[in-house]
Amino acid sequence: MLRLSTRAHITGAVSPFALGVALIVGAAPAHAQDTAQETATSVGPSTDGTPSDAAGVEAAPPVTEGADLVVTGIRASLAQSERIKKNNAVIVEAISAEDIGKLPDVSIADSLARLPGVTAQRLEGRDQRLSIRGLGPDFGTTLLNGREQVTVGDNRGVEYDQYPSEFFRNVIVYKSANAGVVPAGISGTVDLRMLRPLKEKPTLAVQLRGQLNSQDKLNPEGKRVGHRASATWVQQFAQDTVGVALGFSTTRSPTQNERYNSWGFPAEATVGGNFIIGGAKPYVQSSILDRTGVVGTIEVQPNDRLHITLDGLYSKFKETQYLRGIEFPIAPAWGSAATIAPGYTVEDGLVTDATVSGVVGVVRNDFNRRKANNYSLGANVVYALTEGLNLTVDGSWSNTERTDFLLENYSGTGYNLSGARDTLNISLGDDNRYQIVPTLSYTNPANFVLTDPRGWGYNGTATVVQSGFLNRPDFQDDLKALRTSLDGQIGGGFLSKWEVGAIFSRRSKDSRYKSYFLCPKDPNPSCTLTSGQALSAPIPSEAVNGTVPLDYLGVPGMLALDPLYLYRNSYDREFDNRPDSLARDYNVTEKVLTGYAALTIDTELGAMPLGGTVGVQVVRTNQSSSGRLANLATIGGVPTVTLTDAEQSHRYTDVLPSLALSLEATEGLFIKAGASKTMVRPRMDQERITQNVSIDFSRLSGTTAANSAFSSTGGNPALEPYRSRNLDLSIENYFRKGGYLALTAFRKKLTDFVDPNNAAVYDFADLAANLPAVIRAQIGTTQGRLGFPANTGRGYIRGQELSLSMPFANFSSVLDGFGIFSSVSRVKSRVRFANSPDAITIPGLSKWVGTAEGYYEKNGFQARVSYRYRSKFLAEIAGLSANPEFRTARPEGILDAQIGYEFQPGSALEGLSILAQGKNLTDRPFVTYELGDSRFVRDYQRYGRDFYLGIAYKF
Repeated sequence: MLRLSTRAHITGAVSPFALGVALIVGAAPAHAQDTAQETATSVGPSTDGTPSDAAGVEAAPPVTEGADLVVTGIRASLAQSERIKKNNAVIVEAISAEDIGKLPDVSIADSLARLPGVTAQRLEGRDQRLSIRGLGPDFGTTLLNGREQVTVGDNRGVEYDQYPSEFFRNVIVYKSANAGVVPAGISGTVDLRMLRPLKEKPTLAVQLRGQLNSQDKLNPEGKRVGHRASATWVQQFAQDTVGVALGFSTTRSPTQNERYNSWGFPAEATVGGNFIIGGAKPYVQSSILDRTGVVGTIEVQPNDRLHITLDGLYSKFKETQYLRGIEFPIAPAWGSAATIAPGYTVEDGLVTDATVSGVVGVVRNDFNRRKANNYSLGANVVYALTEGLNLTVDGSWSNTERTDFLLENYSGTGYNLSGARDTLNISLGDDNRYQIVPTLSYTNPANFVLTDPRGWGYNGTATVVQSGFLNRPDFQDDLKALRTSLDGQIGGGFLSKWEVGAIFSRRSKDSRYKSYFLCPKDPNPSCTLTSGQALSAPIPSEAVNGTVPLDYLGVPGMLALDPLYLYRNSYDREFDNRPDSLARDYNVTEKVLTGYAALTIDTELGAMPLGGTVGVQVVRTNQSSSGRLANLATIGGVPTVTLTDAEQSHRYTDVLPSLALSLEATEGLFIKAGASKTMVRPRMDQERITQNVSIDFSRLSGTTAANSAFSSTGGNPALEPYRSRNLDLSIENYFRKGGYLALTAFRKKLTDFVDPNNAAVYDFADLAANLPAVIRAQIGTTQGRLGFPANTGRGYIRGQELSLSMPFANFSSVLDGFGIFSSVSRVKSRVRFANSPDAITIPGLSKWVGTAEGYYEKNGFQARVSYRYRSKFLAEIAGLSANPEFRTARPEGILDAQIGYEFQPGSALEGLSILAQGKNLTDRPFVTYELGDSRFVRDYQRYGRDFYLGIAYKF
């Protein structure tokens, strides 16, 4: 029954487009583009032995038209990507460099986001996190030259801006499984392929590009102008048996961000039964990203039997952010101490206009700095034991180190609601951001002091005067892997090649946190209120940097202070001793042994060529986590936070079969099908052993676990992977003068889906026993919520993708040079957890994703306009204390364009090219909201437009 249902879904998805395929096949019969066309059967290792090299396709050679004309640039990039797609029995998408050191877009993520079924989420104005076929970054895997990569992010999802785009020849997205691709993801696998120097011409390519943001700098420290420079050198030695490729890239990229954040719309804090904004936190943010990357490849092939490749990549980046804004607590029933004046306006259950008095705002002058180093080394040796029998040994190391410095500075009119209060008018604007017009002047230093305006400070055992806060997390992610395999030829018959291999990897991720309360400097040894800590301090004149406008939200301006001056000169600090802060450190280690076997199919079905691969992976995983559990104990009559070391491990085995077939039904028309079982491990923070214990003293009288004062959230070291059974079908027709039409349908049956909000009732009696007697007397129940992720979900995701690459020369030679590349994808899912009958929203899933690109390129001129759209989706953002949160993101469409010219052979400037680009020309903001109502905006970030002007020279 299940198989019948699955088949019906795919058949139904394909049928509406089958006629279109047939019509184009009839209108434009295809034939081989190359005189020696490869068949779609080669799916094993590349000639250098690294896995998953897309059917062994070599680095992009010039694409020829006629006897003399060589096609380069955009058309060469599309043609090479088309070859990779066509010649692979596995369903793939690809992007290829237009030339050495030149991908088609500003970043790798920008290019990938234009592929069918692939889209990106913007962070800090840059495309960073990818969703493939509706599944977010946690469901995919990223490889570098076929080797798994670690990430500078908090979890597994790779942030693609850590890789300079100039270093790559091809990027391949595997959408269906191949036993030789290890590890693979459920959504797909992205393989970043560096160039191979023995396959390139000797070259020295240099690029320099300037950047300008359309918005003026929003903070005194901000910049509008940035730059990017890169150089790539390729050379061969020893009669072309030794090749060397070196690359260098440096970037300084500014971003301006008008940033609005609301505290939410709490159901427990309504006004007259109507929702009202809980509070607002608008910022102006100025960021600068500095990144330097170095890459090197040595390739040695002294004879036909031995091939050695050594790769190294190093990337270092630092991002600096200045953020200035004001927090306005508003909802009276949510602790704001404010009052809503009568006569407020309500529309469809939401307060849209009101006068709010008694507001105590918190003026914020914050500073964030993030530093990261990324290392990747690989060594690959292929040795021909006999003719047709090869031994491959591949070793790799991937490592990242990241440290954050997240500084918050608070000032206000007085300590703990004791100063002057403000009266605001709030009104919902056309973009669903609240305009906030204050009465109090926030630009006058005389009105403010360094203090804890709302009395937020509590260190776990005592009240502190919190006039600032410092988070100092650091992360280290380390992966070592060794792969060995044998492959050989099979003479004649149904099969042409076999391969067996094993990979052992060890990945270890450490997350370490330190945080501090900052209080006004005084002679006291601590920041606690009982020690006599000063409640406030005057703002030093040396810290005043003028003012910044917040007029985009109605606030005329605010005082701009130097956050680093305050940190170095105006604060003492008190270690954050809260149980939930001390228990955030953890290590997760995964030791994985994967054995695999694959057979390459190369035969005919009737007169039709049939290629493919069949194989299996057996994956044995031993995962463990260590950390500390925090508790509260009474020592010497004093409540004290205590820590206990903890460790737990878990083992499991997965068997993952896969089958991929490619049938060339007529010349140029391919029918590809795949069936497989895949898995992807959960987020690494979900595998941690630590629990963050919390006591909400405002709920001491609660009598049920749901409203108890006691709760804890943490990880689950016994958590197992997401698992999926997959069916894929693709019909691909390739046109006689290049280009193709492809229709793909897929269905994934998901099991063991991780419920991050899984919880059970737990008795916190041991914790409660160590509280002071006066507090224990108020406790209504010691039962509380213990949260931990669990594999309780199951369901499906299915979709269809239609893509068209069409050079207009297929219609007329007059249109030679013009073309389009476009795609549309539709995805539907239904996943439910065991404890809920309602389907969830899968993170990263947009029901509709589309791209449209038009280009012209000929005689050195090139122009391109591209537009990409995605419907609403569940986005991951950084919440309180940098913890990840998920919110619904508004649909967005991004328009990019470029125009350039390359001086042609015979010109005095041959080798020189110029390029102008515009990014986010629609100036679309990134917006998230909650409660299924787009009026309930939580985040609004407007980055402006970016313009680039560059020159390149190739020697």
